Amino acid sequence: MLPRYPFLMSNIVNLNTFRKQKARGAKRTEADANAAQHGLSKAQKALAKARKDKADKDLDGHESE
Repeated sequence: MLPRYPFLMSNIVNLNTFRKQKARGAKRTEADANAAQHGLSKAQKALAKARKDKADKDLDGHESE
């Protein structure tokens, strides 16, 4: 005999597997952020440093005495 309400059954989830997948996802996003920050070419790093130095210089120029 077939069950009367087969659509009411939910899927069983292994909580350890879910927790590990969530941790892997978090590590992956952190690794992507680090790669974006540290994975720049020398020219890109020099440009970023020049922009930061200019922004700092401009900010220092706006200080009141």
